[in-house]
Amino acid sequence: MAKTPTKSKAKKPAGPKPGEYPGKIIDIDVSQEVSESFLEYAYSVIYSRALPDARDGLKPVHRRILHQMADMGLRPERGHVKSARVVGEVMGKLHPHGDGAIYDALVRMAQSFSMRVPLIDGHGNFGSLDAGPAAMRYTEARLATAAMTMVAETDENTVDFAPNYDGQLSEPLVLPAAYPNLLVNGGSGIAVGMATNMAPHNLGEVIAATKFLIENPTATLKQLMKYIPGPDFPTGGQLVGLEGVREAYATGKGSFKLRASVEIEKISSRKMGLVIKELPFTIGPEKVVERIAALVKAKKIAGISDIIDLTDGQTGTNVVIELKNGFEPEKVLEQLYALTPMEDAFSINAVALVKGRPQTLGLKELLNVFIDHRIEVVRRRSEFRKAKAQSRLTLVDGLLKAIIDIDKVIKIIRASDDVATAKANLMKDFALNDEQVTYILDMPLRRLTKMSKLELEGEQKELKSVIAELAKLLNSQEAIKTQVSNELTAVSKSFATARKTRIDAA
Repeated sequence: MAKTPTKSKAKKPAGPKPGEYPGKIIDIDVSQEVSESFLEYAYSVIYSRALPDARDGLKPVHRRILHQMADMGLRPERGHVKSARVVGEVMGKLHPHGDGAIYDALVRMAQSFSMRVPLIDGHGNFGSLDAGPAAMRYTEARLATAAMTMVAETDENTVDFAPNYDGQLSEPLVLPAAYPNLLVNGGSGIAVGMATNMAPHNLGEVIAATKFLIENPTATLKQLMKYIPGPDFPTGGQLVGLEGVREAYATGKGSFKLRASVEIEKISSRKMGLVIKELPFTIGPEKVVERIAALVKAKKIAGISDIIDLTDGQTGTNVVIELKNGFEPEKVLEQLYALTPMEDAFSINAVALVKGRPQTLGLKELLNVFIDHRIEVVRRRSEFRKAKAQSRLTLVDGLLKAIIDIDKVIKIIRASDDVATAKANLMKDFALNDEQVTYILDMPLRRLTKMSKLELEGEQKELKSVIAELAKLLNSQEAIKTQVSNELTAVSKSFATARKTRIDAA
């Protein structure tokens, strides 16, 4: 008897191998993926967003704003433009992040209470210590005069450029920076696993210390602190104790206390009062007034009958604290220092990028990084200018040879069948090179015939003098250092101001 045939079971198709079909789910090691992704993110935050470069003292967003504004021609002598326009240009061409972050950076560079030397000249409401700025569509901006010393000479091969985020444009990796901006304006930032917090300093003092270090490379911290006794905040105040400052200058880390500047005055025929004229850095008067009012209400401080905030944009901080009769102003003031933001701690954590790596730097190290940068800028600028002058001299030499017998030049050109023949004949008859002949042939005849031999000889003499001076400069490291020092002196004369923060060394 024949057996009934059974149905054979069909084999299931094998699953796709990892990576065989795009868009399919593939198995990966989670720990490896998290590790690699986090490292990439950390690298991006540290190098591309949060930490300043020790050479120009700028984070990428600040550097891109200044460079783009210079590229837009927003110079100090020209009119302001809408901040929104600047933000759009920066975001579209160089900084592919949120417009809020770009505008916040622009605003800070315009605030005289945030920057010791503001780099943006703002027009409109750029905020206060207690309130934020107006929207970018309402404010206007242009480069401040001091910013021109940061961006000048970028077109003279003084710094390296790199492609922007989409490779269509290029941007400077660092600005030439004619003064130590990181020390002068300070800065803060939070990266992954590290943070930076730099105090602002007085421009004149920083430049004096830089010049001294150029002349005395083995200078000690004690010697440098004769020129830079401590930070100088744009809001003034009083720095209490120098131990933390010395530690920060020596190691890159340290903290100290800042106190409000207060005057004891007779505010009426019967009552005395405390008048706050300056507050610690980043502390606004509204915050202080609210804190004092809360303490009085909670009866944690006695002797205060009234608080009047007369602060405005013209006169600056002016908070009047009216005292009750029978209370010593000095004792009430000590309580205010202890219980309110009228005394605040400032911690320095001087972390910056040096050759692409984050480092904690003391005062001397920060100055040395800047000095090395400026020496490189001056050297590269001099090489660029020398090459440019040499190129022009070559053309002038060719013109002088041609202009002596201009009729023969015209005759050769007219007799030639084509440009190549004219070039060959001119090179042979006048002993010219290809560059010189090309320049002569490209020049309109009316210009060539009107050129004065005396003018060309004068330009030739001037170019030779410039080339000789630049060659002399490039052949001597000491001469370059002297040039750096002289340029620092010029910056100091233009922008240095008196110290605002008083120092109590006790």
